[in-house]
Amino acid sequence: MPPTLNSRPLQWMVLLCALCGVVGFALQPVHSKWINAAWLACIAVAWASVIALLATRKRGRTVAMILPTALCTPLVLPSQQVDPDELRHDYVQRMIAFEGTTYLWGGEGPGGIDCSGLPRRALRDALFASGVANFNGQAFRAYVEQWWFDASAKAMGEGHRGHTQPLGITGTIREMPYTDLQPGDLAVTKNGKHILAYVGDGRWIQADPGVGKVVTLDGRTDDNPWFRLPVGMHRWKWLSQR
Repeated sequence: MPPTLNSRPLQWMVLLCALCGVVGFALQPVHSKWINAAWLACIAVAWASVIALLATRKRGRTVAMILPTALCTPLVLPSQQVDPDELRHDYVQRMIAFEGTTYLWGGEGPGGIDCSGLPRRALRDALFASGVANFNGQAFRAYVEQWWFDASAKAMGEGHRGHTQPLGITGTIREMPYTDLQPGDLAVTKNGKHILAYVGDGRWIQADPGVGKVVTLDGRTDDNPWFRLPVGMHRWKWLSQR
């Protein structure tokens, strides 16, 4: 008799394939809505497979049905003001932790990262950590929004979804004044092709496609072609709140 959708071997096979998809999409470094959607679909299939396998076990089925609700609980926690200074420090340290990571277009992880992925990933992880530390629903929701809505350097320079705000500071990194800059501020080239982040003391971090990795350089003294191009300065909205 051919296997049916109710056969346990087929259900186990579907579950195994779905789990492979969950792990595979989670580990690959490239970030996009399509990949995010595929990852969520694999999770949904894996969850449905577990429900089907536990169909005859009431307690296990109940646990499997309650688990997704429990995992979503952080998203409905009350909002609290995110401390911008605390968030900024964590965010900058997380960018610095990526030093030496290989440049990969579209990348957003330790396996490879690009210029816009570097500040996005660091800020997102800092928001999640803030949510965990403070039971802050606003930080968790900001984390999910950041994760789902991808943004290129050009989009971030245009204030994509209001996530960034212009500072009204323009010029070249080599010559512009740093007086009003704060660690974590973003320099987006006027052509929208590249983004760098200020980390303080005249230093800038970037996933440089020319160097081929994440580097931190002095904007006044180090020779880097991006330091000679006109840029506009921007700041994450979460770092401007008081």
